[in-house]
Amino acid sequence: MLTVSVKWQKKVFEGIEIDVTLPPYVFKAQLYDLTGVPPERQKIMVKGGLLKDDADWSAIGVKDGQKLMMMGTADEIVKAPEKAIVFAEDLPEEEQATNLGYSAGLVNLGNTCYMNSTVQCLKSVPELKSALSNYSLAGRSNDVDQTSHMLTVATRELFGDLDRSVNAVSPTQFWMVLRKKFPQFSQLQNGMHMQQDAEECWTQLLYTLSQSLKAPTSSEDSDAVKALFGVNLRSRVHCQESGEESSETESVYSLKCHISHEVNHLHEGLKHGLKGELEKTSPALGRTAVYLKESLIDSLPRYLTVQFVRFFWKRETNQKAKILRKVDYPLELDIYDLCSEDLRKKLEAPRQKLRDEEGKKLGLQTKSSSKDGDVKMTDAEAPSNESGESSTAAQQEGAGGSSSEKGTHMTGIYDLVSVLTHKGRSADSGHYVAWVKQESGKWIQYDDSYPSVQREEDITKLSGGGDWHMAYIIMYKARFVSM
Repeated sequence: MLTVSVKWQKKVFEGIEIDVTLPPYVFKAQLYDLTGVPPERQKIMVKGGLLKDDADWSAIGVKDGQKLMMMGTADEIVKAPEKAIVFAEDLPEEEQATNLGYSAGLVNLGNTCYMNSTVQCLKSVPELKSALSNYSLAGRSNDVDQTSHMLTVATRELFGDLDRSVNAVSPTQFWMVLRKKFPQFSQLQNGMHMQQDAEECWTQLLYTLSQSLKAPTSSEDSDAVKALFGVNLRSRVHCQESGEESSETESVYSLKCHISHEVNHLHEGLKHGLKGELEKTSPALGRTAVYLKESLIDSLPRYLTVQFVRFFWKRETNQKAKILRKVDYPLELDIYDLCSEDLRKKLEAPRQKLRDEEGKKLGLQTKSSSKDGDVKMTDAEAPSNESGESSTAAQQEGAGGSSSEKGTHMTGIYDLVSVLTHKGRSADSGHYVAWVKQESGKWIQYDDSYPSVQREEDITKLSGGGDWHMAYIIMYKARFVSM
């Protein structure tokens, strides 16, 4: 055993023992512990040159007490983290909610699943959250009554609570204000609040928000809810008996999918829903006559809501009965053939751009690939930030579905983003659940307090045909192209 000293840079390490029965690499490992210089970087000067890892100590001639010289650069010293490591369960609840990737569930306060599922679906619209976050008493229109204002504020606060929480949120305040604004939701049976129709809750809440969030101007562009959900219909009203014909226009917040023995798919049900009969006085006949009403879509919303008309009044039992028939619906919906001729013309160029872009992805030659620049597509995850803000295009969409000549243009194609289902045989009983697509693309089932991840392929299986959950209200988001 030899004892030596080693000089490295300005430091001298004394009393280092060398076991000459072991190769020099072991000695270099000792020096690594002292200096931080890895063995492969160490250059130790000995008689005859540099010390090699497998050299023979007896041939080198190192003497006891000898001073050796070493050169080499040490590894960078790993610094301690500036901030202490915090485990997920120790994070503030709001940060935990952000990391989770989806918001919390809602406590069922007693047959309030109809309300909970409605809230979860509407909360998934970032532009609506943004409009609510900007709502204040100062900007409130004089036409908005106090209870409408209170319900709007309660909706804003509930959306915020859901985003900030990991655990299920109790919607007590929202429920109280909802019942104050709409007393029908306070109905009792045997001392308990009755189950209500989710479609009625959806419609009433959206109507209230449309009034509250409307800017105090006469411009239609000031109506945030209409810009997001409003569908303009152009209708031809014809009386076969008298030959009278007229046209009408109306704005609705949802389309109806009528269900009959002929309807197997959503598209068929929508066509049925755009046709109907009505009775009114005929000036030509001087009496009531039957008129046929045929409607076409004349402007497209950013979010297209469809209600499956599954409930009807059954006289025999004096209650709402449910149509259980299976009606399939797609993840991607094209409503081009349901649009008016004027709107179709406006959609042709954007649709061609969309086809060209899809063709490029498949490596196909397209009509405009040689003369047009790249086309950018935005689908159901179109620009929005975490706070729910989005591009102003949503509120600038005209009848042709474009925000500006060089802006984003609608294509008539929509992507499914939420499904509200009903399980049971009657609208006044059973159970409602929301299924919502997140910004990450994953689907979450909100069964009151319990959110759970679902597979996308299972979402379209909620089409009916039995006693399982079946789609009652579905919502699609418009797909755009940039031109």
